[in-house]
Parts: sequence; structure tokens; C-alpha cells
Amino acid sequence: MQATDPRPTPDQHATPIADWLRLEQAAGVGRRSVHALLAVFGTPGAILRAGPQALGAHVTPAQARAICAPVTPALAALIDATLAWLAAPDHHLVTCHDPRYPPALAEIPDPPLLLYVSGRVELLAQPMVAVVGSRNASVQGRVDAESFAAALSGAGLCVVSGLALGIDTAAHEGALRGIGSTIAVVGTGLDRVYPARNRELAHRIAAQGCIVSEYPLGMPPLAANFPRRNRIISGLAAGVLVIEAAAQSGSLITAQLAAEQGREVFALPGSIHSALTKGCHRLIREGAQLVETVDDVLMAMRVSPLAGLPQVDAAAPASDDDAILLDALGHEPVALDELLARLALDPGMLGARLLELELAGVVTRLPGGRVQRIWR
Repeated sequence: MQATDPRPTPDQHATPIADWLRLEQAAGVGRRSVHALLAVFGTPGAILRAGPQALGAHVTPAQARAICAPVTPALAALIDATLAWLAAPDHHLVTCHDPRYPPALAEIPDPPLLLYVSGRVELLAQPMVAVVGSRNASVQGRVDAESFAAALSGAGLCVVSGLALGIDTAAHEGALRGIGSTIAVVGTGLDRVYPARNRELAHRIAAQGCIVSEYPLGMPPLAANFPRRNRIISGLAAGVLVIEAAAQSGSLITAQLAAEQGREVFALPGSIHSALTKGCHRLIREGAQLVETVDDVLMAMRVSPLAGLPQVDAAAPASDDDAILLDALGHEPVALDELLARLALDPGMLGARLLELELAGVVTRLPGGRVQRIWR
């Protein structure tokens, strides 16, 4: 018969990590209340030991009772799952008392209590710039986001974005090419990837950069989570660059939060005819810095532009005829019929030349039979 180990088993529901999770999950107790209690009592453990009467001098009676409530089965399961998650390599729980907690984030009005981090936690100490924009980005917008992010990362800035489709995805892709790498701030628990189409990208970010969330494991992609996580994107960064944003865009929330937090706000202008640039033009009217080159961002953030930054250039036209065609395309999407009228070409010949330029990455086809030149 196997002997029973006489040593007591540690209660993992009474550890410092469990204390933080109990405070985070206390019903009806917001982050501001917990921060206020931490300022008085010092640690989560001291708060939990204080009792309802002592806590009642600083929070409502209902909040005091919620904080002192015993651990429920659901909370115990969350604590167990979190401790198991933390046992995996490169998984971290950074509390607001942790020296790794980003100082800039601690200065915002409503800083997270906890940051769940998957990947290179040391990136939280690096200088950062956020790149955000439309989920329904144009081809040109995605090209701009990727090339700007690559250059910013190449200059040593860590690029922060939100892992959404469109501009965020392009920004992460570009930033992974540089030494600054990238941080994705998400609106779910880190045991989930949203959107699912970015699963492979999320894995690469976790390996080469890091993914950050204030939400506990198991948190689904609730609509209300994403506007709230935007304050973390802007709070981490010294500046926010907006590339393509409609008039009612979530990116404008991030830009507004950045301005309120004292961060620099940059906006890339675009066509007056495009709905995707209305938000950027509004930001510029309201005082955001108009950006034409990466150097505009680097100089405003007091980062020296680096000579020889890698640039992604459009393929050179193969002939004078191609140069004429590209010039006729201009800066805006154009219907094939209109392009034929501008050039007086045979439709078959125009189609063949457009295909060659499309394969070279210089032209893209859009819905509705339109084509557009890609500027890099």
C-alpha cells in the first residue's frame, strides 16, 4: 500500500495570484475601486484580510461583501486554469505592482489591474507606437500600414495594434519584419484567438512579439470588450497613427483616448472621395499631425530617422507604355470602361497589360470591375 505524503498540500486558491484574481472577479467591484483599496491597504492579500467593516470605509457595503465572499467553484476553476496556463513557457501575469508593468500604462485614468501576456514580456518596456485603422481596409491602406509599421519597427519602435482584420493585421505583419517587433492587444482571454482568420498570425506574434489582454482566460469576444481594450493600445504607446478610418470608426476612439492621455496623434490623409479617409481628415482638422512619411512620425516622437531603412518599392514599369497606363490610373479606383476611354486601347490589350501589372503587385482589381494603382 502506497504511503500518504504527510506534507500539507499548498492551497493554490490562497496564493498572491489567487488574491489578484479574487479582486479582479469580485462582483460589482470595478478597477478604480480596487486601485483605491490598494492605495490604502497595499496588497490584495491585505485587502482580503481586512474584513467588511474596514473595507466599508472605502467602498460600498455590497462591494465589501463581494470582496470578502468565499471562493466559488467557478472562481476556483478560473484560478486553477490560470495557474496551469502560467506554467507554460512565455506565459506571464503582470500585475499593476509588477516592475514589468509599463509605466506609461500606469499613468492612464483607468489602468488594468492585470495584464495577461503571451510571448516576449520584455517588449512592454520598449518605446512603442500604435498603428490602427479600418477593418475593411482598402488594398492601398493595407500596403501603407504594412510599410509604415515595417519602417517604424526597423527604427526600433515596437508597433502596437489590436489583431483585427484590415489595418491591424497589416501593421502586425510589417512590424514583425523589424527589430522593434509588435504587441497585439486583444479583447478576449489569451486562450482564444479572435478573429479566427488571424490564428496563424497570432501564433507568430506570440513567438516573435507578444499578445496582451486584461481579460481572464475563457473571456469570449464580447462587443463591449473591444472599445475598452483601445485605452490599453493608446496607453502603451507614445503616439497613435491612424491609417484609414471611416467617420464612425473604432479607431477614432483610440485616437481620442490617445489625445486624452497626452499621446501624439497622427493621421494619414487620403482621397476626399473615400469614406475610409473621412475619419483621418476629421482627426487632422481637430489637431492630429498630418503624416506623409515615416520620418514625420519618427521626428515627432524624437526618434532619429535611420538612414537606409528598408523600403518596399513598387515594381518599375517594364516599358513606356506601362508608365502611360499607370499614369492614366492615377490615385483613385477607376472603372475599366473609363480607363479604356482615357487610353483608347483595345480591351484585350488593356486586359493583358493590367494582368501583367497585377502579377507584379503594382495594380489591384476591386469589386465592380474597377482597378487601382498601388502606391508604395
